[in-house]
Amino acid sequence: MRDRTRIARALEVVEATGRSLLDWHHEGQPPLLPKDSFRAVFLAPERDELYARIDARFDAMLGAGALKEVERLAGRHLDPLLPAMKAHGVPALIRHLCGELSLEEAASIGRADTRHYAKRQFTWFRHQLPEFEWVKPEEARGWLRAAVKTARDDR
Repeated sequence: MRDRTRIARALEVVEATGRSLLDWHHEGQPPLLPKDSFRAVFLAPERDELYARIDARFDAMLGAGALKEVERLAGRHLDPLLPAMKAHGVPALIRHLCGELSLEEAASIGRADTRHYAKRQFTWFRHQLPEFEWVKPEEARGWLRAAVKTARDDR
């Protein structure tokens, strides 16, 4: 395991509680709210739309000086395993600064890395929060109105 942050967190939990994270996960936690007392929603844009927005945001960050920021970060010669050095796009932009990649290749890698992360988040949420209803953002207002009406009618 090379993720220092996770290792540190696991050790903090053992030190604070005397129990491992695995113990806590197996035991589970009681629900915060009674099962049928709420409706949960996950705003889920269409994947193509989300990816286009991710790409546009990455390009906007480059246009706003992200490359200069990465250049300053690289100039500090930090441990490449630190979270800041592993942030989406940073390793590829550093490779560009070292002459290994063109800026477009580095940006393409950064965009793809960010899209893959978004996909992993969707997968995680689907498995971890099965009680959540997935709603397109443009349908959220209607979903909320219907949920409020149902809650009022159930009283």
